Amino acid sequence: MFDIGFSELLVIAVVALVVLGPERLPKAARFAGLWVRRARNQWDSVKQELERELQAEEIKRQMQDVRQGMQDTENQLRASGEAIRREAQEAQQQGDTLAQEVRAPAPADLPPHMSGLTRADAPVQEGVAPEPTPATPPEAGAPPPPRTERQP
Repeated sequence: MFDIGFSELLVIAVVALVVLGPERLPKAARFAGLWVRRARNQWDSVKQELERELQAEEIKRQMQDVRQGMQDTENQLRASGEAIRREAQEAQQQGDTLAQEVRAPAPADLPPHMSGLTRADAPVQEGVAPEPTPATPPEAGAPPPPRTERQP
């Protein structure tokens, strides 16, 4: 710090011996040592306090980073949850659309057994009694059973 060599210290010691004399020199050296020790202790306490403050600031910064990371993760989770919710709603809408297409009434010109409806679901015409539903459904390649219509 001060770039003082051994020769300079020797010159200072000789001057102090001449100025103070041999009787007061040991007392002055103890006094100077006491002040140097106090200055070092004060410097060390200031240094430790600064280090503690720097560590506290570092901990605060780390906490802020962790909080920011948690908020980012929470936002990502919310976004992915909303995306999943949207996809589920779209899938449900597609399912509802498919269900409506399956339940759609058959065209009027097709007999009920050729549409997706059962005989019980077929529309009832005025004055015509509904035909009984067979116990077993007709096979896929079998011709439809004959339909007899009653006229009033």
